[in-house]
Amino acid sequence: MTIDNRIQVVLIDDDPHLRQALSQTLDLAGLKILPLSEAKGVVGQLERDWPGVVVSDIRMPGMDGLELLTELHAQDPELPVLLITGHGDVPLAVQAMRAGAYDFLEKPFASDALLDSVRRALALRRLVLDNRSLRLALSDRNELSTRLVGQSAPMLRLREQIGALAATKADVLILGETGAGKEVVARALHDLSSRRNGPFVAINAGALAESVVESELFGHEPGAFTGAQKRRIGKFEFANGGTLFLDEIESMSLDVQVKLLRMLQERVVERLGGNQLIPLDIRVIAATKEDLRQAADQGRFRADLYYRLNVAPLRIPPLRERGEDALMLFQHFADEASARHGLPPHELQPGQRALLLRHSWPGNVRELQNAAERFALGLELALDNSAPDGGVSTTVEVVSGGLSEQVENFEKTLIAAELARPHSSVRSLAEALGIPRKTLHDKLRKHGLNFADSGAHSHTDELD
Repeated sequence: MTIDNRIQVVLIDDDPHLRQALSQTLDLAGLKILPLSEAKGVVGQLERDWPGVVVSDIRMPGMDGLELLTELHAQDPELPVLLITGHGDVPLAVQAMRAGAYDFLEKPFASDALLDSVRRALALRRLVLDNRSLRLALSDRNELSTRLVGQSAPMLRLREQIGALAATKADVLILGETGAGKEVVARALHDLSSRRNGPFVAINAGALAESVVESELFGHEPGAFTGAQKRRIGKFEFANGGTLFLDEIESMSLDVQVKLLRMLQERVVERLGGNQLIPLDIRVIAATKEDLRQAADQGRFRADLYYRLNVAPLRIPPLRERGEDALMLFQHFADEASARHGLPPHELQPGQRALLLRHSWPGNVRELQNAAERFALGLELALDNSAPDGGVSTTVEVVSGGLSEQVENFEKTLIAAELARPHSSVRSLAEALGIPRKTLHDKLRKHGLNFADSGAHSHTDELD
């Protein structure tokens, strides 16, 4: 038998009166509890990723609270265990804190103290399990999902399409916004294909000067133009036997597009100043951030080249359409950066997770990777959410130190993030955070926050 994952608090106390009183307090707060009179057998009923917390008395017949703590942490060292102590047990409770207990409450204690500690412990437990799930998803990946991280429906569909196209000889047109990962997709297509042992030649057409683009792509013979003293092998010819990746293809001039179309149709290239047709065995992967059909309608892109390229289109979804992939990607890049710099990895805090999910990511994966690098270095995580959803710029500070400092920062971050949203009254803010208004007043004062910082507020709803 295992304890249901819907149970949020396992409460263990051999005193029936205290157990009933604490059960009522937790139940009235909307928490699902399992009251027990003894600790024996509890460990065997809790799965390692059980999403709740344990509240236990220290002095009990049979297995006491300290023994329970030791056994629970042997199974999951990150499970929050709150201990209840009598006055004479305080030194023992301090010893338990050093052994990993989350908190201890000395009898008699106020109901609010118990609720506050339990809620903070539950928030920490959710954070631990979320980060654990992220790391598990990152470690349980095949070759393609290691390159293209994410479990959203658009990414699953993209990986499926890449897997199907990689084994073919078809040229591919990749569509995606700046920073979405077009070259990553192109390299995946190459590495999963039969051409993997051939060259992968990447060209950014937008970065080539008009005066050298033809020489770079097609090559030239000596004397083809002023300064051409030696033969030059062009990128198309250099990619023979492999894959040619043409990024920002919309930047090519119409004259170069004509020659590209011929190469695609006939699979031959002629160097500038030469007469020899050189056969090519290459796969062409083109990429664009523009709508090429619209560009063709406007006369900026050849329609025949568009139709020739558009046989096997692949659309990379922007990061804003990928939901919680942002968290998985962020953790992936942050872990890589931490390892690269020889630093211990940071765990994402609740407010930071919310910030990453709210952000619109106009720079897509490239922007996220830069933010993850800063995070790994211990710098503040500041993202501008001013568009397109009308949000606000939010900064979440990375805090090192002990558990209490981190929990305090979690709490401040969550309240600050909620303050950034519009609230018509203090009551609505307290309800959104799930705490009484008096508790909210205390926490705002403790963290130096003010309800006037809320996106919209009323002066008619005074704090008690």
